[in-house]
Amino acid sequence: MTSPRQPQWFHFGPWVFSIDAAEALIATTPRETHSLDVPTWAAAYGLSHLDDPHQRTVSLIGPTSTALDRTYVLTTDLTKPLIVGQLSINGHPPAPLLIDGTHRLYRAWRERVPRLPAYLLTVEETRQIQDNVLLGPRGTSTTPPPTQ
Repeated sequence: MTSPRQPQWFHFGPWVFSIDAAEALIATTPRETHSLDVPTWAAAYGLSHLDDPHQRTVSLIGPTSTALDRTYVLTTDLTKPLIVGQLSINGHPPAPLLIDGTHRLYRAWRERVPRLPAYLLTVEETRQIQDNVLLGPRGTSTTPPPTQ
């Protein structure tokens, strides 16, 4: 008997994004995939420097060299589309954020695969799958307010 699959989350700053909710949203509103440029995204996420033993930079977005499970990387399916959300903060134009597929992106970069399929969520869809780590699900506090 297999144990139930654990929910998947992507953490970014004070936010978490539900990968399960993103997959459900994509299933109910099918869309075409976009072609993601692997070398560009791997560089942006610091993946191209993870294996450098003399690394002098730190990625502000991607994983650390010890946080990426290289054994799991080898089992990833490069035909499964990545999921890219879009964030718009304080009225600025939307910026893309890879919320699912870092291991696949790393594998593709290591194997010199030039492009990967990716689903693109709108800003509104990204907000639907986003929670605040500090406040809890949908912005409601998970801890009681401080007593005065």
